[in-house]
Amino acid sequence: MKKLISITILLFSLNSYCQHVYYINPDTGNDQNTGTATTEAWKSFKRLETLSAGTTVELLAGGAFDQSMLIRAKGTQQSPVKIKFAPGDYHFYSDHIEKRQLHISNTNDRPYEPKAIALFFDSCRYVQVVGTGARVILHGKMIETFVNHCDHISISGLSFDYNRPTVSELQITNVGEGYADALIHPDSKYSIKDSLITWIGDGWQYQPDGYWQVLNPLTNDLSRMDMPMAALRFVQLKDRAVRIYFKKEAGFKKGFVYQNRDVTRDCAAFFMQYSKNIQLDNIRLCFMHGMGVVSQYCENIRMNSVVVRPDGKSGRTCAAWADILHFAGCSGKVEVANAYLSAANDDAINVHGIHLQITEIQQDNKIKVKFAHGQTFGFDAFAAQDSIALIGGESLLAIQDNQVQTVERINDKEFLLTLSKPVAAEVKPGDAVENVSATPEVWIHRTTITRIPTRGILTTTRRKVLIENNRFENIRMSGIFINDDASGWFESGMVKDVTIRKNEFLHCGEPVISVHPENTVSGNTAVHSNITVSGNSFWLHSARLLEAKSTSNIKITGNNLYHASSVDSVLKFVDCSGVFVSGNRLRRK
Repeated sequence: MKKLISITILLFSLNSYCQHVYYINPDTGNDQNTGTATTEAWKSFKRLETLSAGTTVELLAGGAFDQSMLIRAKGTQQSPVKIKFAPGDYHFYSDHIEKRQLHISNTNDRPYEPKAIALFFDSCRYVQVVGTGARVILHGKMIETFVNHCDHISISGLSFDYNRPTVSELQITNVGEGYADALIHPDSKYSIKDSLITWIGDGWQYQPDGYWQVLNPLTNDLSRMDMPMAALRFVQLKDRAVRIYFKKEAGFKKGFVYQNRDVTRDCAAFFMQYSKNIQLDNIRLCFMHGMGVVSQYCENIRMNSVVVRPDGKSGRTCAAWADILHFAGCSGKVEVANAYLSAANDDAINVHGIHLQITEIQQDNKIKVKFAHGQTFGFDAFAAQDSIALIGGESLLAIQDNQVQTVERINDKEFLLTLSKPVAAEVKPGDAVENVSATPEVWIHRTTITRIPTRGILTTTRRKVLIENNRFENIRMSGIFINDDASGWFESGMVKDVTIRKNEFLHCGEPVISVHPENTVSGNTAVHSNITVSGNSFWLHSARLLEAKSTSNIKITGNNLYHASSVDSVLKFVDCSGVFVSGNRLRRK
């Protein structure tokens, strides 16, 4: 009898995770169907409600969608919810799509303008998204994928692109006396009126100002430039050919590609917030509008085989409107592996915390703090029980460790923090607070970073950082930049354990590795500590491999240096201690 009861309970348990399968076909489906068979497929996502454990949603074909794919799912480790995309093109149009007001780090030029969302995962647990051979094509500015308050979500195989990228491109075909001829890329729609050019997109238009980028396609050198737009006159020749007249030399060079964008920071491509255990695998990003892939206050993120480059058939040269991968206030472990990151308008990878500025000390254990940069605010930077450090605004050194007891949100920029201990007497308004709980371990490996106009990797986290077996090539500024500031971008914080090993650095700006905290006064201790640079190969074109400021315990060992006259000549240290340099080899090649 006991055996029969046990079997009955087991069968009931299995039935509670019954394997529902729903089908969507935008070509032949109908939202009045049951959705439970391929011949009864739905046409859109309207019928999708909260998905229970073991449910599968299969998209049978590509097509056009004027609404978001909004997924709320409650899977389990044993019975995850699965979303499967068949190969094909999935077109999302921004006009009637789900829109949300979102505050995104380094992005808030239009903080209260709702942002359109294509794929929306809201409060999900244990969801697997598979889309090998599927392309998501965006029509209009939108967030390609939004992951909000999720746990254990994986996305693999999907490709993303824009019908009309928000970076416009033209190539110079000829340069004459007082003019240059250009061919505008087919994807860069435009009009010319009164000798002025206007870029026209899906739901937007923009008359360019002086902020441009220029690419030499023969060398892959990519840099920013100031274009004298007020002195240029555009004349239509035929098809996409235009002639640009100027009185003074404008900097045009035959064969070079010129990129232009509206620099208003109003969006991100992927936005992931307050989520944990996220995996992106074999994702192809052919164009991203906004700040790229932004992970904000997330825990445990793994990105494997993420490729960022224009579609090879498109003829375009830009894949990212700004940064590629941006991590703000994350925790746990951030891993980037086997990636190819290229063709951006800003940094390839940026991992940082956020300094909030202390504006008032109200009681022994109460402080008012604020977001101090105009593009970063509106989200919850602290929670009860978070460990924090009170940081000297000028020295960038920790004055006191403390803990948050309660958080009172005053408005989108200000908070009142009640702390577990009285505030140290040395702390004053103008100093900063770093959320130590929101600092991740970082591992970046087997990744290529190339064709970047600024920096390759920026990382400022006090936990372990390992950067190994990567290739940095054609990085206009430093390949690796370790900063920390409480006066500019307010990106925290100090590093305590950084290893840079077995990487290749080719044609990078110099110093190739820059350790530059923005402290204005020197304290008794250094801002950064314990940085090891070993077993790397550096192809130098000027005079500087590494510059470090306010750093202790630096080891530079066993590196290969090409085109350097001496080891000492390519190293510079200011206010540093415990420097050990040994076994580095000068190579001629």
